[in-house]
Amino acid sequence: MTPEDVLAELTALQSGDVPTHGGATMAYVYDSGVPGLDDLAAGAQAAYQWTNALDPTAFPSVARIENDLVGAAAALLGGGAGTVGTLTSGGTESCLLAVLAARERWRRRGLPGRPRLLLPVTAHAAFRKAAHLFDLEVADVPVDPVTCRAQPAAVAGLLDERAALVVVSAPSYPHGVLDPVGEVAALAAAAGVPCHVDACIGGWVLPFLDDVPERFDLSVPGVTSLSADLHKYGYAPKGVSVLLVADPELRQAHWFATADWPGYPVVNPTLAGTRPAGPMAAAWAVHRLLGVDGYRTLARRARGATEALAGGIGAIDGLRVVGTPVSTLVAVAQDGPDGVDVLTLADEMTARGWLLQPQPPFAQPGGADLPATVHLTVTAATAGRVDALLADLRDAARAAAALPRPVADPGLLAAAATLDPAALTVAEVDALLELAGVGGGRLPARMAPVHALVAALPRPLAERLLAGVLDLVYRPAAVER
Repeated sequence: MTPEDVLAELTALQSGDVPTHGGATMAYVYDSGVPGLDDLAAGAQAAYQWTNALDPTAFPSVARIENDLVGAAAALLGGGAGTVGTLTSGGTESCLLAVLAARERWRRRGLPGRPRLLLPVTAHAAFRKAAHLFDLEVADVPVDPVTCRAQPAAVAGLLDERAALVVVSAPSYPHGVLDPVGEVAALAAAAGVPCHVDACIGGWVLPFLDDVPERFDLSVPGVTSLSADLHKYGYAPKGVSVLLVADPELRQAHWFATADWPGYPVVNPTLAGTRPAGPMAAAWAVHRLLGVDGYRTLARRARGATEALAGGIGAIDGLRVVGTPVSTLVAVAQDGPDGVDVLTLADEMTARGWLLQPQPPFAQPGGADLPATVHLTVTAATAGRVDALLADLRDAARAAAALPRPVADPGLLAAAATLDPAALTVAEVDALLELAGVGGGRLPARMAPVHALVAALPRPLAERLLAGVLDLVYRPAAVER
């Protein structure tokens, strides 16, 4: 094949993907709408596509890029004289490293038992992944069912000698609200426990806004680390995130170093060995292009669109905005027992060319349940489309209200109650997915019934089946022999 043929085939593969530009995909992607930004990022990435950030002594320009971006993040997010940081592959890795560092710090104290991660139920799932990988016990912190903010009193009751780290969100991904960072960090500091602020999605927005109700960054007493993604509202290509720590000793706790083999001495500041420098260079270039003033303009544009969107949704019969969105995320729920089913609403919006992210209802341990919602991530590119988005939401709400509500099949639920998820084989999961209508990795046109089933199943079984769907998606075509 010629290079032109290869690129044409690659472009054709994207025909079934959701659009990454234009503001209609309201999850996963972040579009600044700034002319020329994509070309700059692509050029910077291409210039560094063969550079290996594994060894900054061989590639000192990588160290300069990383130091510049970490320094910019520290200046933006309340860093002090001792603040250091690390560039990672994304928010999940930043969160993983924060938990790993806290676990290592806890272990060095020689305390008995298993360390615990104090986690609001609305904290990003990356922290649960970290607990799984690094063998911490998760202690769930309930959130207020109205505000969806973490409850400081619940945190206080969990701060014992097994507590290794407390997490708060700025803002939380599911509902876009700001946890009470100051209150929680003060409680953690008094107990001698580190406190991490997950600002992965808000770190490059909140500092530029005038109406943020309280401080949330490293300037808050008791906050020991903070994560912020450059590939979200830093408008850099995937994947670049920054993990800041207030104390250099804490950064050392997530590094890995060994000379215990006959090869080259290894020092890894992140989970990876080889680190792609292309995304780092692209993030650096975009940051140089936009600067503080450019980011402020984009943040305020996205925030203004968010406020207009939230106000418009509040005027649609059968829908309500959950909590008080503090930045650029909006969660929409059914308003009242006869309101619009939002899982069906998501399907109706998909049919109208928008991607809204369904979030099933959630039963808090020992607390009030959280409703099903649809999540909207507003970017600067969405700002010019708010009126069209609201018009489609009104139309979709009317259509959803006229449809029957999705109900999980009772027979399937009864059969599921007898199953042990841990004992299911891949073949058995495949068979269950066929019964649920998602066999062969083919998702149905309307996902509301699938989301209703996920919500109704016991959580361990739902997780096993969801993994089964991905297992079906990632199966190569049969190899001819």
